Amino acid sequence: MPAGRPGPAAQCARWPPPQPLLPLLLLYVLGAPRPGSAAHTAVISPQDPTLLIGSSLQATCSIHGDPPGATAEGLYWTLNGRRLPPELSRVLNASTLALALANLNGSRQQSGDNLVCHARDGSILAGSCLYVGLPPEKPFNISCWSKNMKDLTCRWTPGAHGETFLHTNYSLKYKLRWYGQDNTCEEYHTVGPHSCHIPRDLALFTPYEIWVEATNRLGSARSDVLTLDILDVVTTDPPPDVHVSRVGGLEDQLSVRWLSPPALKDFLFQAKYQIRYRVEDSVDWKVVDDVSNQTSCRLAGLKPGTVYFVQVRCNPFGIYGSKKAGIWSEWSHPTAASTPRSERPGPGGACEPRGGEPSSGPVRRELKQFLGWLKKHAYCSNLSFRLYDQWRAWMQKSHKTRNQTLLPSFQAQDEGILPSGRRGAARGPAR
Repeated sequence: MPAGRPGPAAQCARWPPPQPLLPLLLLYVLGAPRPGSAAHTAVISPQDPTLLIGSSLQATCSIHGDPPGATAEGLYWTLNGRRLPPELSRVLNASTLALALANLNGSRQQSGDNLVCHARDGSILAGSCLYVGLPPEKPFNISCWSKNMKDLTCRWTPGAHGETFLHTNYSLKYKLRWYGQDNTCEEYHTVGPHSCHIPRDLALFTPYEIWVEATNRLGSARSDVLTLDILDVVTTDPPPDVHVSRVGGLEDQLSVRWLSPPALKDFLFQAKYQIRYRVEDSVDWKVVDDVSNQTSCRLAGLKPGTVYFVQVRCNPFGIYGSKKAGIWSEWSHPTAASTPRSERPGPGGACEPRGGEPSSGPVRRELKQFLGWLKKHAYCSNLSFRLYDQWRAWMQKSHKTRNQTLLPSFQAQDEGILPSGRRGAARGPAR
């Protein structure tokens, strides 16, 4: 059962069930026997005990009056509907049957276990609720956030072990730090079993004290007090309208753009963003931290012809001058896009000129090293990518110009490959 404010829960079944008041009064006036009057033929003692796990219980079922066929010798016990072994019981006298239970385990239901005394024919003579558990532990790890600077949602951890085997009530309390009375949160289980939402009437620019109190039949515990200002715990929904697209024909890049969260557009704040992305068949995300307050970014160094999933989240900070770091939103829904397939020829597929410029190899290697550094260290710098795009265009133009320049020499070399005799043969038989 979820722990929190009391709610509908299964109750330990006592016998007889409660009867409506008006019919009972009518029966009493008319002199008719009341339903369930047999319940008064026996009493279990102690009634509804609460015990620590590992404790022992000594209970008795005592018959009152002289119900037909009811003697201690014919009585037996059940716990949660299961008949207890007869060796756990002993007859004290003609009307009393005792029960001894040792090293009790936690109750199977938080509303108490059913301990019932039966007559020989199986009819119920008396019942009791047995509560076995632990006192609540000190709640901890309270965290709170606000999405509109007028509300507050908090959640907490119930304790090192958590389970008490008894219904435990958790109350979130709050008050203004220097004045004001204690208030109790009312909307529980809003973001999980141990959470509560305060929807309105919160003050700004004033710190609050927040704590959680836990109580059950065996005791109570109180968390440490969390002090916060609403402006320091503002968060947002994930950035909307995340779009991922290709960057022209560049097979190693994708462009990501999004909108700022609309909920805070009217407030004075700064924002920073994070992007994470992964390959379609992988579960490992790579995070881009240095996006700052831009609403677009270019991912570089990607694999050609590969599907990527991308997510974005927002951290609003500096709300009305707050010095706190801010709280990250949830990640946006994944958006998928694929990089173009590489059209570069494979190894051996390119026609490299013989006796080419000796410095071209080192220069190209140097440019590749610079490009790798640029991809690694400047993911989202617009200036860096303008330089990068200019460099790519220059390289393509240079490569095209060089090919046009070298083409006549290639043709000349091709014509000069054959030996002179073969050249003559190629022109036709000599006359």
